[in-house]
Formats: sequence, structure tokens, C-alpha cells
Amino acid sequence: MYDWPFPISLTMIHMSFCSTLAFLLIKVFKFVEPVSMSRDTYLKSVVPIGALYSLSLWLSNSAYIYLSVSFIQILKALMPVAVYSIGVLFKKEGFKSDTMINMLSISFGVAIAAYGEARFDVWCVILQLGAVAFEATRLVMIQISLTSKGITLNPITSLYYVAPCCLGFLFIPWIVVEFPVLRDTSTFHFDYLIFGTNSFCAFALNLAVFLLVGKTSALTMNVAGVVKDWLLIAFSWSVIKDTVTPINLFGYGIAFLGVAYYNHAKLQALKAKEAQKTAQVDEESGRLLEEKEGIEGVGRKNEPED
Repeated sequence: MYDWPFPISLTMIHMSFCSTLAFLLIKVFKFVEPVSMSRDTYLKSVVPIGALYSLSLWLSNSAYIYLSVSFIQILKALMPVAVYSIGVLFKKEGFKSDTMINMLSISFGVAIAAYGEARFDVWCVILQLGAVAFEATRLVMIQISLTSKGITLNPITSLYYVAPCCLGFLFIPWIVVEFPVLRDTSTFHFDYLIFGTNSFCAFALNLAVFLLVGKTSALTMNVAGVVKDWLLIAFSWSVIKDTVTPINLFGYGIAFLGVAYYNHAKLQALKAKEAQKTAQVDEESGRLLEEKEGIEGVGRKNEPED
């Protein structure tokens, strides 16, 4: 294990690397078109999102120091619960009893998995739950502050605008918490290979999301995310030798079914919405066609006879 317990520093390295590569892809190589955004929109919309993102990354990376990879993936299954709850709080989602029962089933499964966790640590669980809450709030804020204004950020443009802001917010706690320790640690040497490949993987993940969603759909991304969680649990058990108990798997199985049902319900709602839009377009086209035929019929009647 690469024993380097400085989560803020690691996150800042990632954000610096991602900011630089995003700048090159957008401004130099023109791989992605930048989004038109005013300074006022940036300050009121992107800056709060960057602050939430920095808190989410900081707390999540801190939890990895003490909790197992498998257990953290299990706790991340609470993301739909957090997004829905915060969406209801900000009135972006309507309260539905069946959806709330679904959210409770996911929470129940995670609670069972937590009960069977061999390396359970209350403080670190609070850190990870805090990271989930901040990430969920960030997603809702994107919907409120950007999507509602017609501004859509893909992972590359999102890093271009958000990563430098996130880096600035992380600099404040880094100066207070980690910089004094790093300054006094004479044995520290920056390993360019380790941190370079680590940062590249962080950026490649965002690029993979961009390409996957662009070629398929957001639903495919959700399904791939569930498969990824199971693979990470299997990887942590077989390679890293994390302890995965039967209670862990049973609890996560319940949470997994809840998340799968939630994705299915969202898909059905999306299909119904698209079908309604298509029906409205067809109805409007039919009405315009009838009006056109009526006008042409009147015109033919008014034509003078030879």
C-alpha cells in the first residue's frame, strides 16, 4: 500500500491535472466546444457547485483511509436516496409514497450491510455519508442553477469550469490541515509516476463517462455504475483482501434491488414523457395539416371557372 494519508493534497493534484487537460482539450485541441457563460452565472452557479464538489471529494477521499473499498461502494448506494430527498426539499421532485418506500428499502439494505461490516468506524462512516450528501446537493444544484437556464455541461466542460474553482476551495483547508505536516515531513518525495498515473485515471474516468453517455444514454451509465460497484467489491475482496462478510453482501443485495427498481421506474417515467411529447408533436402536425388542407380547399373553391 502506498502509505500517503493526505486526501486534500491528493484531490488538489487531481483537480490541477484535470484543469490543465480540460483547458488543453477545449482551448488548444478544440476537442469540445466551450459553453457560453456570463461572469454572473459563473459566480452564482458554478462557484457553489465547485464548493460542494470540493467538500464531496475531500470527505470521500478521507473515508478511504480507514474504510474498506467494498464498504464505501455499499454506502454510495445511498446516492439515489440523498438526491431524491434533497430534490424534494428544494421542490425539484414531487413527494411520492411509492418512491419513498423504495428509498427506505435502499437505506434498509445499506443499514444491514453496515451492521455486518468488519471495519466499521462511526466517524469515517459520517465522513462518507457527508460526501454523499454534498454530492447529491451538487447534482440538484446543477439542475437548479444550470440545467434550468439551458446550460448543459458534459464531464469535460464541467471540469474546465468547476475543477479550478474546486482547487481554490481546497486550498484553504490544505493550508491549515495538511501543509504544515507536509512541510515538516522531510521523508516526503513527490512520486511523479504514482501521482501522474493516478491523476490520469481520474481524468480518464470523466472522459469515459463523456464518451459512454454520448454514444449510449444516461441509463446505460447507471447500469454500468451498478456493475462497476459489484466488480469493485469483488476486486477489493480478491485482490486487496478486504473482508466482505455474508451480511455485507445480503444488505448490499437488498440495496442493489432498490437501486435497480429506482432506475427502472425512472426509465419508465422517461419513456412516458417522451411518448407524451411525440403524441403532442403528432397532434400539432395533424392540426396544421388539416388547416393547410382547409385553406387549399377554400382557395380551389374561389378559383374562377373557365
